[in-house]
Amino acid sequence: MKQTIELGKTQELMVVKQMDFGVFLNTPTGEDTEKILLPKAQVPKDTQLKDVLTVFVYKDSEDRPIATTLEPDLELGQVARLYVKEVTGIGAFLEWGLAKDLFLPFKEQLYPVKEGDAVLVTLYIDKSERLCASMKVYDALRNDSTYQKDDEVYGRVYEISDNFGVFIAVDDMYSALLPAKEVFEKYRINQPVYARVAQVMEDGRLTLSVRKKIPEQMNEDADVIYDCLEMSGGFLPYHDKSDPEVIKREFHMSKNAFKRAIGHLLKAGKITIEKNGIRLK
Repeated sequence: MKQTIELGKTQELMVVKQMDFGVFLNTPTGEDTEKILLPKAQVPKDTQLKDVLTVFVYKDSEDRPIATTLEPDLELGQVARLYVKEVTGIGAFLEWGLAKDLFLPFKEQLYPVKEGDAVLVTLYIDKSERLCASMKVYDALRNDSTYQKDDEVYGRVYEISDNFGVFIAVDDMYSALLPAKEVFEKYRINQPVYARVAQVMEDGRLTLSVRKKIPEQMNEDADVIYDCLEMSGGFLPYHDKSDPEVIKREFHMSKNAFKRAIGHLLKAGKITIEKNGIRLK
């Protein structure tokens, strides 16, 4: 199979021509018709013809392919959290370890970024064959984590859907979802989230829960309800027939969790359940 020089990737290329201003590189088999320049400042000392160098290929300020021995913070097919260096009238520019900053177009932003923001992005090649960043990272996140059910994980929100829930990048690299039924507060993009793995899907993606395992969570939920009862004079107009959305709004828990908690309080002899609500004993 013919080898080609790949834009946006680190690769091994061979020195095929030496000049005063640098060296020209090609694939080790010499099959690519386009040779690429590695500027003199980047050429390792004592480099000779036919030496194979590890370089990253991107485009310079004049959109010409160029090689560098510097290691960027992001390559094609990867995700990374990069800092916004500048916001202009055409989009934002990100720092990524190279002399030329990485362009983040407005259409690839999930919200208007500002200077100093740390944004999770992936790298892509646009229609003009330029390397650009995108905050739409869903397809670029990995699904090969070693996390198992009930493991504690850390991630950041990168997208929010009213239908599906909150999309979270665990460790800034693994795909995870906090389902809508588990969302009990208003989340924002980039918000840190500590959660528990509720399920590892067949494709390796993670389903998360911000709540603990049932026995431990039930005790905490019962304490919350008991405190609310005390602050409300001993009575609350909510019970096991109350609307789930009302329970979610008032107590930040699901209807099932609420029922388990008041059942726990009832069994402990701390409350009574009346027709119109629950009351402290």
